[in-house]
Amino acid sequence: MERSLKMLAKEAKRRMKRGFWQECDRKLAEERSHAKAQGINENKLERYFQEKVEAQIKGEEPDGFYLRVKQLLLEEGEVSDAIGRLTDRAYYETLSYAEKQRYNLELSERYLHALERFKREYEFEIKGRK
Repeated sequence: MERSLKMLAKEAKRRMKRGFWQECDRKLAEERSHAKAQGINENKLERYFQEKVEAQIKGEEPDGFYLRVKQLLLEEGEVSDAIGRLTDRAYYETLSYAEKQRYNLELSERYLHALERFKREYEFEIKGRK
């Protein structure tokens, strides 16, 4: 669904009234001090935190695809047939040859983004535990 400018403005006003940005500043300060203590690069932390805030603003929650990728990576690590394992076989069989090619490319792109996200998240988690 395409959100109108008016809807976006209302959402921004609601965030301001509820102290969303003050809470973000507080959380970032906490994360920054934690990062210094753990020796984590603050620039990477800020980029990661910015992406999380942007996703929260857009209303994005971890989707089912990302959760499937995360589970695959935790259980088996990076595997050579990840795209095949993530393919929805029932849907895939209904596609034409050209649609299958497009589906594979889109699935591959989504997998690579999920893999990058997984690596960023677990880099902070692992260093934070030390």
